[in-house]
Amino acid sequence: MIKILSTALFLILTLTAAAFAQNADSRAIARAKANEKAVKAAFDTLVEGIREVDADKVMSVYHNDPRTLFFNYNGTATIGWENMNTNRKASYEKRKNVTLEITGLRVEVLSLTSAYVSCKWKQTQEYEGNLEQSTGRMTLIFKKWGKDWKVVHLHTSPDSFPGEVVIPPSEKVDGETGNQ
Repeated sequence: MIKILSTALFLILTLTAAAFAQNADSRAIARAKANEKAVKAAFDTLVEGIREVDADKVMSVYHNDPRTLFFNYNGTATIGWENMNTNRKASYEKRKNVTLEITGLRVEVLSLTSAYVSCKWKQTQEYEGNLEQSTGRMTLIFKKWGKDWKVVHLHTSPDSFPGEVVIPPSEKVDGETGNQ
């Protein structure tokens, strides 16, 4: 009789542990999917801001911090949200009729507070009245701050280097390019 009771107790405990593990796995999967959806929504806000030529909307997706790091299409680096905000506002004043196509979008949640997005992009725009077109790849590193997912690092690389490179003032050192 004791053998039967101990076997039954063992089976009950095993099934309970298995059910608990499945429930924990389900919660973790649901949390990861919710985080992926939130990161994608933040990325979509960034893309909308670019298409709308809205520097404030674009910059709302980035973490407002002096350590936020941007590796630019022109080979320079911009350090700090304020520097990039100044550069974007000055540049966006000269843009219109922007189109942006995103392909190969990948959203990868790495933990409860970190994720990255990578994609290919194709952009056309009028810049100071001249039609421009470029393509490339981009990776954005997101970190969760409270309930918001913010970009803490951007790396964008063009497929071909543009003929004329515009170097923002924050990237110039005594009139030279200040690769940081």
